[in-house]
Amino acid sequence: MAKRILTMQDLSCVGQCSLTVALPILSAYGVEAAVLPTAVLSNHTMFSGWSYLDLTPEIQNIYSFWQKNNLKFSGFLLGYLGKKPLMELAENCFDNFAEEGAQIIIDPAFGDNGKLYGGFDGEYVAAMRHFIRRADVILPNLTEVCFLTGLEYREKYDEEYIERALGELQKYTSGTVIITGVELNGKIGEAIRSGGKTEYVFAELLPKRLHGTGDIFAAVFAAEYLKGATLAESCSAAGNFVADCIKNTPDGHFYGACFEDVLYSKLKK
Repeated sequence: MAKRILTMQDLSCVGQCSLTVALPILSAYGVEAAVLPTAVLSNHTMFSGWSYLDLTPEIQNIYSFWQKNNLKFSGFLLGYLGKKPLMELAENCFDNFAEEGAQIIIDPAFGDNGKLYGGFDGEYVAAMRHFIRRADVILPNLTEVCFLTGLEYREKYDEEYIERALGELQKYTSGTVIITGVELNGKIGEAIRSGGKTEYVFAELLPKRLHGTGDIFAAVFAAEYLKGATLAESCSAAGNFVADCIKNTPDGHFYGACFEDVLYSKLKK
């Protein structure tokens, strides 16, 4: 039977990010994708304006029917949450709807390029620092690592700095730590710390930076990993997929990476 993974994040009606990305990718990789939308946006926040419907009040009602129907999940992928109460609700979900051995994958999704995203503050970071103790795998970028640990953020760094960042974050979670978007020696990839050992996986470093690539990476990683690939294999598959999506995205396409044709090509193989 296919793994059933629950992904909990917001849904943008237009925009290649969050659930709009996670649902098709997980499904195409042969994973039964269940969703828990935290909010519905008319379009994501790279546009000039947007509507926002908060679904937090509905989540307990959803849980009550999941309990009546005895639903369980073999894995969890947590992306952009945006509110501290949603972390508490996520923990409730883990406690009540996880199959034995279910893996919890958390992408903190609160900052990049040395800054917090709009609407986030130190209180949210502190809540996330507490929340990641539940993770089996955590997928922060370097900005998020620095906010979570207090490590000084650097745009230029070496392997020693990344090793220190991995060690600092491990003080807050016993799970596997994977720092995404690590740039070393002209390549980009992931630094993986698991069982006291560090491993690096690299892909092609491209000149373009696009919104939503972290969501694409997390979805491919989760699908590969929950289907039995190693951490390194899952990172490699996800990194290469993201690189292909960036190459497939025309200049001027500002609201995400064009992953659809890349996914279609995968399905044809």
